[in-house]
Amino acid sequence: MTVLKRYVLRLFISLKYITANVVDRNNGKIVATASTVEHSLKEAMECGRTCNAKAAAAVGEVLAMRLKVEGLESGDGRGIHADVNKEIEKKGFKSSTKVWAIVNALKNHGVKVVLDGDDSGSHDF
Repeated sequence: MTVLKRYVLRLFISLKYITANVVDRNNGKIVATASTVEHSLKEAMECGRTCNAKAAAAVGEVLAMRLKVEGLESGDGRGIHADVNKEIEKKGFKSSTKVWAIVNALKNHGVKVVLDGDDSGSHDF
């Protein structure tokens, strides 16, 4: 069975680290990932005790590049689905700028992001 929202963005945000994964819902596998845990991002950002929206944007940029390398920037024509409201609810309101920084970085680097969970329906960007 093929899932309509095949590729979904999943975020993991703690005080110290930010991780963004794109998951293929057909088989449950992560197809691309980026994180401030990675040596190259960790050294460049110097998060210290906490990571900010600038670090989140860098994670989004790296994820966008990795999606392009895999040929998935358009999510097989259906886009990468992101439920921003759900992600903010899971992480808490204080993380909303980080969530939006990741989504905007993806969009700004040519990834087709479909926002889900909006009262007015989903939107393509």
